[in-house]
Amino acid sequence: MTEVFADFESAGRAVLAFLQRKLGFDLWMVTRTEGEDWIVLQSEDQGYGVEPGKVFRWADSFCSEMVKGNGPRIAPRSAAVPAYAAAPIGRQVEIQSYVGIPLLLENGSLFGTLCAIHPATQPDSIVEEQEMVELLGALLSTVLQTELKMNEQARKAERLEAEALTDALTLLYNRRGWDRLLATEEERCRRYGHPAAIIIVDINDLKGVNDREGHAAGDKLIKMVSLALRDAARPSDIVARLGGDEFGILSVECNRDGANALLERVRESLTSVQASASVGLAMRDPAVGLTGAWEEADQRMYVEKRGR
Repeated sequence: MTEVFADFESAGRAVLAFLQRKLGFDLWMVTRTEGEDWIVLQSEDQGYGVEPGKVFRWADSFCSEMVKGNGPRIAPRSAAVPAYAAAPIGRQVEIQSYVGIPLLLENGSLFGTLCAIHPATQPDSIVEEQEMVELLGALLSTVLQTELKMNEQARKAERLEAEALTDALTLLYNRRGWDRLLATEEERCRRYGHPAAIIIVDINDLKGVNDREGHAAGDKLIKMVSLALRDAARPSDIVARLGGDEFGILSVECNRDGANALLERVRESLTSVQASASVGLAMRDPAVGLTGAWEEADQRMYVEKRGR
């Protein structure tokens, strides 16, 4: 049993498989809520075709109504519950019965849900299983809380290890350091549904500065930009020099509002050192991960550069 519950992911798989065997239901899920998104982290699917990484709209779900107290945690006939009958998710997929338990973080805030849906009604006696499902939900919450604490320590260790992979001129992470840390953060995003943002910054006319004023002036500009980006980023963010005149910021566990605030800080910081640069921002999409966000941010940066 200890091996099965070695981490949140394996515990989730074991709980979903057990509940599917015990209670039936065609789809069991462990989900994450993030802003307007409802992200499927794990699934035990017998017919709905819902795979990990699938994103629904949180406000459309039965779970959002359950969390607000508008419906029971176990509904043998979900159509008889007004809030569930009116939920838009019921018009997207066939749902006649429902189970949902909140998964909580240490501070009591909502992480996501342990939930199930089925295309047919269930006997009323299934309500008697609520205590068991709640116990398993509490177990998952506890495993999650412990693992997130451990991840903070692991993240610090990774940063220390990657310090050797730094750019000599700016002392930021170099491309190899960026690639390594991007991969470890992508794994966390996939496992826990963390939001993340990537900002790409490209210095305008660095070649012209080198040609007109010499490479010492170009190096000075690069250093100024690197300091400006480090000042704008949070301590938990990853700032790297990706190439001669290109920089990247990976903002971990950062939602859209936080990313927009970071973008504004980046622009203000660049202006404060009188550095002209093109900037692109993209949020991580579970379908394409951080690599896709990097590509999108890079494209947006080039659109801005061409617009100049």
